[in-house]
Amino acid sequence: MLRVNSERRLFNGVCNTHLNSLLKQRNFSYKPSEEPHTDWFPPPRPPSHPQSSSRSVVRNVCSLVCQSYYQQQTHFKSTPTQLTLPIASDSLTTEEAITVVASLADEAGSMVALSFFYWAIGFPSFRHFMRFYVVAATSLIENGNSERAHEVMRCMVKNLAEIGRLKEAVTMVIEMRNQGLEPCTQTLNCLLGVATEMGSIELARKVFVEMSERGAFPDSSTFKILIISYCKTNEISQVDQWLIAMLDKGFLLDNATCTLVLSTFCEKGHINRALWFFHKMIGNGLTPNVINYTTLINGLCKRGSIKQAFELLEEMVRKGWKPNVYTHTVLIDGMCKKGWTDKAFRLFLKLVRSESYKPNVLTYTAMINGYCKEGKVNRAEMLLTRMQEQGLVPNENTYTTLINGHCKNGNLNRAFELLHEMQKEGSPPNMYTYNAIIHGLFKKGRIEEAYEQLEICLKQGLQPDEVTYNILIMEKSKESDIKHVLVILSKMIKIGVKRDIHLYTTLISRFSWMKRMDESERLFDDLVKNGLIPSKETYTSMICGYCREGKVENGRKMFEKMSENGCLPDSITYGALISGLCKESKLNEAKSYYDAMIEKGLVPCEVTRLTIAYEYCKVNELSKAMEVVDRLEKKLWVRTLNTLVRKLCSEKKVEIAVPFVHKLIDKEKNLDRIMLMGFVTACYDSNHYALVSDISERISKGIG
Repeated sequence: MLRVNSERRLFNGVCNTHLNSLLKQRNFSYKPSEEPHTDWFPPPRPPSHPQSSSRSVVRNVCSLVCQSYYQQQTHFKSTPTQLTLPIASDSLTTEEAITVVASLADEAGSMVALSFFYWAIGFPSFRHFMRFYVVAATSLIENGNSERAHEVMRCMVKNLAEIGRLKEAVTMVIEMRNQGLEPCTQTLNCLLGVATEMGSIELARKVFVEMSERGAFPDSSTFKILIISYCKTNEISQVDQWLIAMLDKGFLLDNATCTLVLSTFCEKGHINRALWFFHKMIGNGLTPNVINYTTLINGLCKRGSIKQAFELLEEMVRKGWKPNVYTHTVLIDGMCKKGWTDKAFRLFLKLVRSESYKPNVLTYTAMINGYCKEGKVNRAEMLLTRMQEQGLVPNENTYTTLINGHCKNGNLNRAFELLHEMQKEGSPPNMYTYNAIIHGLFKKGRIEEAYEQLEICLKQGLQPDEVTYNILIMEKSKESDIKHVLVILSKMIKIGVKRDIHLYTTLISRFSWMKRMDESERLFDDLVKNGLIPSKETYTSMICGYCREGKVENGRKMFEKMSENGCLPDSITYGALISGLCKESKLNEAKSYYDAMIEKGLVPCEVTRLTIAYEYCKVNELSKAMEVVDRLEKKLWVRTLNTLVRKLCSEKKVEIAVPFVHKLIDKEKNLDRIMLMGFVTACYDSNHYALVSDISERISKGIG
């Protein structure tokens, strides 16, 4: 009480204007419950000019603050008192508020000033006025209270960010070092948190660098904020960078953030990196839980690494963690997608017999999906019945999976029954459901019904997705309705629907087959602009199209571009280019690509083998034709020569076929009867009886 009284006496110099006079001048509606002490509020002096009036307002507001503060606080606390002041925010100018907070800090101390500060920022006129924060913080610094000054700065950043002045506020926080406010970790984390929440990740990174250089030491929370923000934007390289920096500092993530990081890596296909970080963090002291392990097991299953997933499961069990129903579900789902449905069902039965965990809707859906993919829809139906008997309600995915299975099997009647059952159970069909129905109807040739279903889903407010557009484009492509294909594609681009590389490749292939390379080239340029990476099939379709149009040089350039971009051609790609070169009688160039293909261990397809050998035969270069065939292993060698002989004989080129027949007799005891019969028939038809006699004699003597 002595300390309270002494502080109250201190306010006599600050609050020396009568309260009632202030209320009349500023239209304050405040009636004190008791008469103020006379030595607190001496009689007012009438102001002589506006400046004097403003000083009077400041003194009287200080008086109100002091009174409210001591009325509401019976003992000293470490947090500011929540003031209730009878003052309207528009009764006090921003400049007067600045003077009040500075005066209070100077005369009454930091906590009283902070109480007024928090009252003031409850009003927009003060909350978004930067100089108010700066003066408040500077006053607290002068009091030696840097901790509270940082508190004021953090409030400034949060409040100014509301009106888009985040960058300005951050700059001011950094500049406050010139006023004696050294950067601290808590303020650094606040700046990073606000910046990342506002989507200004680049600003957050710059703040981290600058404040770290100025002495704000990052802690585990600092790294956590940045790592989470980059996970949300799927910037894997940045997540990787900050994780390494965090581990180098000896910090660890909590289990929840660890799960987010592992999930992000797995979703982007960086499962090996996820495993490396996981075991690195365990080595640094992280105690993993079931969710961490299940996240990684799910990532491995999605990649198809089922064996490795079970190895991780064993590691989890060794460390004392029991797999839960979700762990089993991701394993079952992974095995079904791998085509190991029988093995998945054995694990499913193990879960059914378990006393601890029972299959849930997700587990049943994964198993149903496995059977539907294998075309075993009857088993999937049995599981649906079993699931409902267990009291589990099928969800949208369960119904959609079964509907899709029946549509692929051509049983559209059952698909529609399930659709109606789905609606009856209060589980509205989604776009995936309608996509399955629409695709099934198109496959059955029920075009009008397919468009009717599309109309129904649009009326229900569903938006077509990339799968819907793909289905429509594929249907129009089959009809060779190029005009509508381009219209649908333009709409996809206009409304921002994602186009994947499969769609582009299919369209390029279709246009190339129709010798519409102008459209194929535009599509190829568009997919590159959209950041997609052309696949082997994409390049091959382009090369085929160029060669089909007789633009072999363009095909060759595309082949070279393919290799430069690290996409390895296969035997089909080589075959397309070789075929094009052969059509233009560029046999030596064709053979150089043929030899390169063989050297890379690729096996040329029969069309490629036959095409180049036959073209050499046409120009009577039989030795080079034989070189082409001789590079093949025996089984392919025999098959190619047999086909070549039959083709030559069908075109009455018997004399050219003779050396190849002799070659076959030399190396193959069991001659192909169809080839031999064709050769003999062609000899008789062209009056080459001597050739028949010669071949017959060699065969009868068993030569070779």
